[in-house]
Amino acid sequence: MAGKTKAGESRTGLLNGFAAYGMWGLVPLFWPLLKPAGAGEILAHRMVWSLAFVAVALIVVRRWKWAGELLRQPRRLALVTVAAAVITVNWGVYIWAVNSGHVVEASLGYFINPLVTIAMGVLLLKERLRPVQWVAVGVGLAAVLVLTVGYGRPPWISLCLAFSFAVYGLVKKKVNLGGVESLAAETAIQFLPALGYLLWLSAHGGSTFTGEGVGHSALLASTGIVTALPLVCFGAAAIRVPLSTLGLLQYMAPVFQFLLGVLYFGEAMPPERWAGFALVWLALVLLTGDAWRTSRRTAQALRASRLLAAEAGVPGVAVTGGIAGAVREDDTAPSASAVEAPEASPVAKP
Repeated sequence: MAGKTKAGESRTGLLNGFAAYGMWGLVPLFWPLLKPAGAGEILAHRMVWSLAFVAVALIVVRRWKWAGELLRQPRRLALVTVAAAVITVNWGVYIWAVNSGHVVEASLGYFINPLVTIAMGVLLLKERLRPVQWVAVGVGLAAVLVLTVGYGRPPWISLCLAFSFAVYGLVKKKVNLGGVESLAAETAIQFLPALGYLLWLSAHGGSTFTGEGVGHSALLASTGIVTALPLVCFGAAAIRVPLSTLGLLQYMAPVFQFLLGVLYFGEAMPPERWAGFALVWLALVLLTGDAWRTSRRTAQALRASRLLAAEAGVPGVAVTGGIAGAVREDDTAPSASAVEAPEASPVAKP
């Protein structure tokens, strides 16, 4: 019975993971529906309605204790403010990019995000990389150079999305809030500036919320659901499936976005851009393969250490040398969010 329950939980987790990353991957189809609203107006509505949605959700589940604790911790509150600022940049650039015909370049940002996260771990956290990871980062840099030639400029949209998401993940690790709670805190900080901008826009005749029909108003209000629903699905997946599985699922979103950009929106892909993307995909293959091998070695080493401890008659005590040392060597690798899975509350996703 326990085995069936565990299998059912795993299946539920996988379905929620596919749903979350599938929705994030298909979101480029949604933002153009909000025209003639500009990116700034869409972004402001996303902030306002996201807070409304998660506030209702928190009222239903009665989870408010974290808010009082957060208000009593100025350092964490400051970090949440930084996260809110970074997420504003990420969301705004992504919406503008999609509605301006740069879906492919936006997808590239989420392809290179793991490489940027690793680079930041080395530069800011002094983490050590394994040789394959160094190669992957080098291939990623070469890809950016090739794409710079292909676009005739640095792929600034991709780099902005990748770096903002990486910084966001770094800050989120220090804040340590759950996904829905995190979104509530960040949108609460965004709420007043966003509402003020919408009121200013309306006063100057620039708002489309009431001038394009009920359907347009409903679509703008639904930005809260579009933002929060994938996060709810991700939260359900994160507690049921391994990080390594989530790490593989996370590539669904940029793959879908890339395919939409090329096949649906008809964006150009000259040979030099294909070459740049091919290098990025090679780097990700190297990175994912190395993470997978390391995860398997670590699991085998832990099993062996438990077996040796059990044979020695000391259950639950890890071996201090040999195999256990090999496990500790892997502790110097970048964090799981860098190479295996996204941050535990990835509301920066498009």
